[in-house]
Amino acid sequence: MTDAVDPQEFVAKVAAGLTAPGAPFELTVEPVLGVPIPVFAQRRANLRELLEHSLKWGDRDYLVTEDRRISFTEHAAAAGALATALAARYGVGKGDRVAILAANGPDWVIAFWAAQCLGAIPVGYNAWWAPPEIAYGLGHTTPTVVIADGKRAALLAEIGTEIPVLTMDEDLPALIAEFGGGELPATPVAEDDPAVILYTSGTSGRPKGVVHSQRNMVAISDYHRYTDAMLAAFMGQQPSDAPSDRRYLVTAPLFHIASLHNLVIPRLLTGAAAVFPHGAFDVGRVLSLVEREKVTNWAAVPTIASRLLEHDVAQHDLSSLSALSLNSAPSSPALLASLREKIPALQFSLTTSYGLTESGTAATVATALDLAADDASVGRPIVGVAVQIRDAEGNAVADGDEGEICIRSPYVMLGYWNDDAATATAIDDQRWLRSGDFGTMDNGRLTVSGRRTDLILRGGENVYPTEIENVLIEHPAVRDCAVFGVAHPDLGQEVAAIVVTEPGAVDPAELRAFVGDQLAYFKVPARWRFTAEALPRNATGKVTRRDLAI
Repeated sequence: MTDAVDPQEFVAKVAAGLTAPGAPFELTVEPVLGVPIPVFAQRRANLRELLEHSLKWGDRDYLVTEDRRISFTEHAAAAGALATALAARYGVGKGDRVAILAANGPDWVIAFWAAQCLGAIPVGYNAWWAPPEIAYGLGHTTPTVVIADGKRAALLAEIGTEIPVLTMDEDLPALIAEFGGGELPATPVAEDDPAVILYTSGTSGRPKGVVHSQRNMVAISDYHRYTDAMLAAFMGQQPSDAPSDRRYLVTAPLFHIASLHNLVIPRLLTGAAAVFPHGAFDVGRVLSLVEREKVTNWAAVPTIASRLLEHDVAQHDLSSLSALSLNSAPSSPALLASLREKIPALQFSLTTSYGLTESGTAATVATALDLAADDASVGRPIVGVAVQIRDAEGNAVADGDEGEICIRSPYVMLGYWNDDAATATAIDDQRWLRSGDFGTMDNGRLTVSGRRTDLILRGGENVYPTEIENVLIEHPAVRDCAVFGVAHPDLGQEVAAIVVTEPGAVDPAELRAFVGDQLAYFKVPARWRFTAEALPRNATGKVTRRDLAI
C-alpha cells in the first residue's frame, strides 16, 4: 500500500523546487522603488529584450486571424520597420507616447512593439470610447502620434486633432515597406521606466491611465513561463526552452491587461501563438476558429463563458481546448458547474482568478484543486504576490475576517499617469496596492465579498456611476440622478439610472441618445426610472445606492 499524496503539498513542493536558489525561477528580494520585493533573480531587463528573444522562434506562428498569419520573424521585422519610421518621420523618441486606438488585430501588436524599440510609451485607448472620451485621452497623455484603424480614424477626424494619425489600413503598410530591411532599433530604458499606459475607469468620473513599468511587464511574462514550468513538472517533465505548441485565443480587448499583458506579450518568451477572432463576439464563428486553429487555451470573461452554454458546442471539434480561465469578474459556482458539464474537457482545467488593471496580472488564481475545495473562492496568491486583508485603519485582520484586499508584488503598477494624488491614495509607502475590493482569506484562499465601491461590471467592462451621472446632470431637464448596477443573466450586470425630473419633461430615448453622444455604448443606461422624489442620501450628502431600485 502506498501513502496518499496531498495534492496541495505536491504543488507547494514543485513550486519550492522551481523557485529555490539556482533554480530556473529563483526568487530573491531586491529593492523595488525603495521597498524590498520578491523578484525573479534571472530576468531580462526590458521588453525590447523579449522582442529580440522572439527571433529564435523564426517562422512559427505568432499572430493569427481568420485571414492573416504572421510569424515571429515577420512580426519583429514589421515592428522594427515601423519603429524606424516613427523615429525618422515623426520624431518619436524615449518617453514619448504612441497612442493606439483600434480593435484587436496584428497591427495593434506591431504598433505596441514598435514603440518599445524606441523607449516610447504605447497608450492603449479604449476602442469603444465616444469622441469626447477620445478627446480627453489625447489631452491627458499628449501622444506624439496616434495609430488607429479606419473606424477610429474617422472619429479622430471628427474631433479634429492636430496630432498625426496613422491608419492601420494604409499608412502602416506603406511605412513598413518604406523603412523595412534595417536593424531592430534599441533604446536604453531602466527597469522602472514606464512601459505602457492602459486606462481604467475612475471613481472621480474620469478614466485614469494606469502606468506599468518595464519591470512589471517582464515579470508578468516570466510568471507565465513559470506556470508553464509548473504544468510540465506535474507531468514529470523538466523545464524546457523549447517553443510551446499552445495556441491562445484572444477575445478580450488588447487595451485590457487580460489580453495584452497576459496573453500576447508572454508568447514572445514561449514561442506560442495568439489567435484573434474578427469583429463582435459570435459564439459559432469563434468556436469555428478554435476548431480550425486547434486553440488550446482561452481566457474569457464570464459573460462570454455563459454564452457558450447557450450554444450547441457539439457541432464543433473542441478537443484541442485544454484550458479555460475566467477573468475580469467573479464567476458563480453554478456557471463553473455548467461549463464542466457542457464541455467535458474542462473538468480538470477550468480556472478562475482575481485581479485588476492596477495589479498587472492576476493577484490570485483558483486552480481546479482550489475550486474542488471551495468553488466560491478566487484561489491563492500567485508566485511573487503577497495579499493582505486590512481593516479601515490599515491593520491586517485575522484569517476569515472581512476587510479590504491589499496586494504587493513586482507586477503592481507604477501609478496613475499625471495623477500623484490618486496614486498616493491607491499605493501606500510600502508599495501595497489598495484594491478597494473586500474579501476574506481562509486556508490561504481568497474569497471576494464585495466589489469596489459602486462599481458596475457589465460583460467584463468596468463602469463607474459617477462618470455617467456627470453626463446626465448636464441635461437641462435632469435635476438629480443616480446610476447603479442591476443583475443581468448574460452580462452579469447592466447599467440602471434613476432620474429626478418633472413628470413628462424627458423620456428614456432622449437621455439614451444624450449619454450615447458622449460615452461608450456600454455605459449608456439600459434601464430607467423617473421620479419627482428626492434621492436617498446619507449624513454627508452622498446618495445611498444600496437603497435604490428600478
